[in-house]
Amino acid sequence: MITISAFSCEGTLLACAQHDSEALLRVDRMYQPGDRIEVVSDEKHLIVQMDATILPGEVYLPEGKMTWVVPHGEHRLAYCPVAFGGGRHIVTARAMTAQEIASRRNVACNPSDLRGDTDFYPHCTANVETRGESCFAARNVIDGMRHSDYHGEWPFQSWGIGAREDAWCLLDFGREVEVDGMALTLRADFPHDAYWVSGHVVLSDGCEIAYDLEKTGNRQFISLNGMHTVRWMRLERMHKSDDPSAFPALIEWEVFGSDA
Repeated sequence: MITISAFSCEGTLLACAQHDSEALLRVDRMYQPGDRIEVVSDEKHLIVQMDATILPGEVYLPEGKMTWVVPHGEHRLAYCPVAFGGGRHIVTARAMTAQEIASRRNVACNPSDLRGDTDFYPHCTANVETRGESCFAARNVIDGMRHSDYHGEWPFQSWGIGAREDAWCLLDFGREVEVDGMALTLRADFPHDAYWVSGHVVLSDGCEIAYDLEKTGNRQFISLNGMHTVRWMRLERMHKSDDPSAFPALIEWEVFGSDA
């Protein structure tokens, strides 16, 4: 059973939808700061779409519950300008099939990821986000969007490091997955941007892999040198090019594999 509920900032139930395998919710309300969506499911693997303007994507619910506070104010800059606007909204959630869960795919992608603590995964965090702004937040690198030839607001949201040389980005899958490759899409608003020439990815199984990068906004595929069973991965020790710009940034981080 899947239940989607919308609550006001005061905790009042606004709307509710329930179904055995696919719940479809309509919310007739102008969203207010603090409004939230809750998804409760007997199945831990779901495909959800939290707004008509957000890509549908996979989430994993360790406790069978997903709490999603509707982005408001500055937080909306990382989303389509019409996202969460108007007086009618839709939210959908369906159970993934066993075939989908076992298939090889981008296990990092979660367009619904939020900044801060979450009870659903995958989830991205970092030790720095440029000026604390949402359009440079770590969650942007797993939102499924790879537009890379500009910087700033949607659709060019990225992970910005504020010129920190010790920046790292952590991807938590919320459970063990088996992975063998990844792809990085660098932000390529040259000459505003610089780029990283190399970096390291640390895996929770104890392995570390060094990689090289080129000056391009295209996806750069990186082998993980075999299959690894991991709970999390971390990008770190990234070395900037000698470009005059101090602003390398990451648009998207894809990781390829399946559930363990």
